[in-house]
Amino acid sequence: MEATAALCLERGGGDISVAEIAAGAGVFPNQVTYHFGSKDSLLVHAAFYALLHDSERLSRVGDSAGDAAAIRRKIARTTLALPALPAVSRALAAGIAKPELASTVDTHLDLLFRRSERYLERLLRRNGWSIERPVGVEVRTFWSTALGAVLLAQAGVSGSGSDLDLAGVLTFRE
Repeated sequence: MEATAALCLERGGGDISVAEIAAGAGVFPNQVTYHFGSKDSLLVHAAFYALLHDSERLSRVGDSAGDAAAIRRKIARTTLALPALPAVSRALAAGIAKPELASTVDTHLDLLFRRSERYLERLLRRNGWSIERPVGVEVRTFWSTALGAVLLAQAGVSGSGSDLDLAGVLTFRE
């Protein structure tokens, strides 16, 4: 999975062959499909694995910033620059195109949301801050906006990350 995650990051989740995955992992191609069922399933797992790893940077950024406004800005800027986001957006598309992957995508999204909720709850408690909506809604709105921005960029919509107020999606306040 680590070799596949590295390839996903290198290519933004783009076309990767089973042979390339196997070579990167030092295994035979049939081992790749045996353990994960299909190349597409492995790509979904690897993309989310990379995102969960990348999201650790968000925690460090959030823990290092001062006030709520600074944290919102820094988390938004860092999120839009996460190398794994393009691969995860492709994984979401794979989950739509191939219904057999939908439960895998759902499982990984659930893990991402739960980890993000725990982090946000810890951040709010530590700083004595509040939010305008339930934690689960805050987290899902944030990630939906970030992933939607990547999908739009991949679809060729003109603009940049600075055209999106991802920080404005976060409602935590001092």
